[in-house]
Amino acid sequence: MSRILLVLSTLLVLPALSAQDESDYYSIEKISIPEAIELEIGGMDFLPDGALAVTTRRGEVWIIDNPTTDKPEYRLFARGLHEPLGLSAHDGAIYVAQRGEVTKLTDRDNDGTADVYETVYDMPLTGNYHEYHYGPLFLPDGSFLTTRNVGWEGSGVSKVPFRGWMMRYVPEEDRLIPWAAGMRSPAGFGTNAEGDIFVAENQGDWIGSGRITHLEEGDFAGHPASLRWADEEGSEVDLKEDQLNDEFQTMYRAREELGNVKLPAVWFPHGILGISTAAIITDRTEGAFGPFAGQLLVSDQGQSKIMRVALEKVDGEYQGVVFPFREGFSSGLLRLEFGEDNALYAGQTARGWAATGGEEFALERMKWTGSTPFEMYAVRATESGFEIEFTEAVDPAGVRPDRFKLQNFTYLYHHNYGSPVVDIQPNTVTSAELLPDGKTVRIVLDALRPGYIYEIKLGDIRGANGKELLHDFGYYTLNAIPGGSGTVASADDNIAASAGSAKRPTEMPADWNGSFDQEILLESALGMKYKQNVLNATAGARIKFTFQNPDDMEHNFVLTAGKLGDRVGEAALELGLSGAAKDYVPDMDAVLVHTELVAPETEDTIYFTAPTKPGVYEYVCTVPGHYKVMRGVLIVKEAASR
Repeated sequence: MSRILLVLSTLLVLPALSAQDESDYYSIEKISIPEAIELEIGGMDFLPDGALAVTTRRGEVWIIDNPTTDKPEYRLFARGLHEPLGLSAHDGAIYVAQRGEVTKLTDRDNDGTADVYETVYDMPLTGNYHEYHYGPLFLPDGSFLTTRNVGWEGSGVSKVPFRGWMMRYVPEEDRLIPWAAGMRSPAGFGTNAEGDIFVAENQGDWIGSGRITHLEEGDFAGHPASLRWADEEGSEVDLKEDQLNDEFQTMYRAREELGNVKLPAVWFPHGILGISTAAIITDRTEGAFGPFAGQLLVSDQGQSKIMRVALEKVDGEYQGVVFPFREGFSSGLLRLEFGEDNALYAGQTARGWAATGGEEFALERMKWTGSTPFEMYAVRATESGFEIEFTEAVDPAGVRPDRFKLQNFTYLYHHNYGSPVVDIQPNTVTSAELLPDGKTVRIVLDALRPGYIYEIKLGDIRGANGKELLHDFGYYTLNAIPGGSGTVASADDNIAASAGSAKRPTEMPADWNGSFDQEILLESALGMKYKQNVLNATAGARIKFTFQNPDDMEHNFVLTAGKLGDRVGEAALELGLSGAAKDYVPDMDAVLVHTELVAPETEDTIYFTAPTKPGVYEYVCTVPGHYKVMRGVLIVKEAASR
């Protein structure tokens, strides 16, 4: 949770302001759930009468009456569904996206329980666990959209029609249209204030980091497995799977050469602003939820938090900036909906998909307290830099070039899982000017690079009332420079990741003479866990250690010099943009040895000597947020006397 201490400003002779916290502006309240209900929310929507309908991953649909009060009432509406991960109320019925179909649930006799389960359309499955299905999202014309994961077999696969696609169904024609391709795990999608469609994406193969992308019919969003079906009837996607390869290095270059590669509107740096991008919702409360009306709120399942996105159009396409917004939810935020009370309701689940909140499921509401935080409100690109708009008037004394720290970077576009930050270049801010509105600062940079993400960090910028920033950073995705002019910096022609830490000994030491005392195998398990939580070794033993990762996300193994898992995990969080390139391993004495960042379905082997001092040595996965739940201990015992 972001906490910033405010100090006395001697220059302005203002009174001291008290410490501020995200909860000063947005409070989180738990909604009670009966003990007998496992409310692992996969989808939710408000009904016309104000009740909240939720579907659970266990296959149930619950209606929650009086959800805006402290005495909600639960009633079971339907059950027996196959892991539904989306729900929409439409024209007196409830539609759910379960594994193999979209189902329409109707209560014809008005007894409060669904008595008709109607298949709207079905789809083939292979049985692969990763073939999730999301939606539906109804459009103004009565049609609706759904999205489908690719399967997972060490990489994304599309073995049955239209895995990795967004599909549009037209009820009056009973017609299913393959609408857009190139998705891996599109867990959430929604519309902005203008009604345009955005889809969230999770890091994986071909997906360097989390992101949101504006999709139109015929678009390709980047993952090539779906292109197997691009020639099917109704498809307007005009790419072939074999046209995609690692040689492009970045999505921007692939777009330049192939044309129909839709660039993300906004990238979310992995580990800094989420690890499992999920729901997208627009604040349509017209100010009743605070000063960010019209902007997007995007949830993260793995880090139990919400980010805020401000968009703009440049050359007819969306790009924009993402900021931190609110942390501290109880479980993994998969779904968001605004209630009639203008509070934001957060449906949460973590079973199998562990989340930093710690609880397996939760339903919470977030309310605006009425106070406005001093924040960056939006960032807009200019021909020579950026205009940064704030929520309140800015103190002119702090508007100096040295108060703005910027650097830009990109991600690799390749078949490997995820990407470290690559081709980082600092930017020099040559001027900073407060515009006449008193709330916007125009900064000029030495150069701009289209196709790169800009980290914007602010120094001691204060409001005119002396208030400090609640959050002092954001990330702007610059797909195009307005006007197409200005000074353009060159991109690295051979983009590569940085090398990892020296504490990863992958070669057996020569003085071991080709033998070791002990071999240890550690495996990951689904849900950000190690399969073995306790390992044993003899003091001073020569160990061959292998970490295998059958999970569908990256993990590592970091052995600490005692009970130091929290200290090392917290230090890994501070690595920022360089984290992935360093395998998320901080350079500190508390780290004894570690593996590389191990991709799904792969392994890494290291050789090390066990500590000579008997005791308990914690090991953790230091991927941001994982250390809180993914940990174990190596128990080192005294060597037996001879």
